[in-house]
Amino acid sequence: MQPVEHPHLTGSKFRTFGPFGPPYQIGEALRQLDNGDWLFEIILIESGERAEYRLSSIVDDPEAV
Repeated sequence: MQPVEHPHLTGSKFRTFGPFGPPYQIGEALRQLDNGDWLFEIILIESGERAEYRLSSIVDDPEAV
């Protein structure tokens, strides 16, 4: 995997897990992984739960409407 440059996504972007998944808000960048990807905190809108999610997965998820 090619290194992924850290983009500035924090706090304002909302996405969904695939076309029918629950919406989430992108939180803070947590750390860069050994393979060059980044790990971000995400907040699930419906439950308020916080989780960690890879940037390479975030960019594949559609924006929430």
